[in-house]
Amino acid sequence: MSLINLIEFNRLGDDRGGLISLEKNTNIPFDIKRVYYIFDTKKGVARGFHAHKDLQQIAICVKGSCRFILDNGVQRESILLDQPNKGLLINSIIWREMHDFSEDCVLMVLASHQYDESDYIRNYDDFMTASIK
Repeated sequence: MSLINLIEFNRLGDDRGGLISLEKNTNIPFDIKRVYYIFDTKKGVARGFHAHKDLQQIAICVKGSCRFILDNGVQRESILLDQPNKGLLINSIIWREMHDFSEDCVLMVLASHQYDESDYIRNYDDFMTASIK
């Protein structure tokens, strides 16, 4: 079973440009409690290196590209996000890393909960213990 779960969003628009609508429980499978975005990432910088106990997220590269590595403790998969109409669904207890940010990358993340430091698993060994449960 693949860790890569891409959601393709309906691309709307006309000759003026494109538009993508994101709606909770329609094309986003959870209530959106938090939105953040990452930009101006320096060349060679990698981010992430954590998992969440309960949080679900959808990562959308609205501009540029970046590579995600997802790990469930048994398998590890990589995907390049480079289209604004595709979102990567990341469930709980999945280790995530982001690499290879393009210079113009803007990575938007939709989250099922507000920020809660206690939900993070920041140590890979702790993640492996949690993923076995």
